[in-house]
Amino acid sequence: MEKENTTLWSEFILIGLTYQPEWKIPLFLVFLVIYLITMVGNLGLIVLIWNDPHLHIPMYLFLGNLAFADALMSSTVIPLMLVNFLAMSKIISLSECMTQFFSFAIAGTTECFLLAAMAYDRYVAICRPLFYPVIMTNRLCIRLICLSFVGGIVHGSIHEGFIFRLTFCNSNIIHHFYCDVIPLLKISCIDPSINFLIVFIFAGSIQIFTVTTVLVSYSLVLFTILKQKSVKGIKKAFSTCGAHLSSVFLYYGPVLFMYVRPRSPGADDEDMIDSLFYVVIIPLLNPIIYSLRNKQVIDSLRKLLR
Repeated sequence: MEKENTTLWSEFILIGLTYQPEWKIPLFLVFLVIYLITMVGNLGLIVLIWNDPHLHIPMYLFLGNLAFADALMSSTVIPLMLVNFLAMSKIISLSECMTQFFSFAIAGTTECFLLAAMAYDRYVAICRPLFYPVIMTNRLCIRLICLSFVGGIVHGSIHEGFIFRLTFCNSNIIHHFYCDVIPLLKISCIDPSINFLIVFIFAGSIQIFTVTTVLVSYSLVLFTILKQKSVKGIKKAFSTCGAHLSSVFLYYGPVLFMYVRPRSPGADDEDMIDSLFYVVIIPLLNPIIYSLRNKQVIDSLRKLLR
């Protein structure tokens, strides 16, 4: 009788960022401006790299694909969030929810692998400059980019498959501003322990592998820089690597806190704040971090504008 009387939900309600009606319009305008700047910055960077043959080298190919991953992540989450600020109904169907999560998982995982590949690229460029053209060829670069996207698709497919084993009958209210795996597991009426374990194993392994790659690469870069006697060379190397490191720490901090830390019942608001960093803020900052401090990108932009 309990099973017969149980309602299986096929639609969900996204709570969003605020319960206060007076904050909806200001937040809508703020996130609309952020989204427009994010898309102009990332898509503009892609066009810039595409149009300038001098930027068709591994460093900028990685950067262009990172911009694409950022644009994909923002476009997956922010437009629906903007609609929900103004809509009376915040309902999203199960299929729409799964599609949003799958796209988000691809973009997020791909970005992790791309950041690791960019760290390796900087290691080869600074620590083994004479062998850089031999080691970091465009062919290897394209392979690493393809593997990053394949890794994102496989990782998203694994979580998507395990989510489909669940049913949702306890509640259809998602305490988040987009469909993510953790909020969905919290409202499952089937024991989601296996899903939490899968998230911990796969998300944790990917983050540990990519973070370790970044830390080892930049530790070797740091030792190489400190051995140099040229002040100009040291400043240039620190400028190049500093931008990447700042982006890495801003991205991985909230991601590690979100997916690898032990879960607590009252962590919904904390999870939303963490998500804002790597879903909204990081895609906005990455084009600024990598472009404004890069002379080649600025020179290419001036040529394009002329």
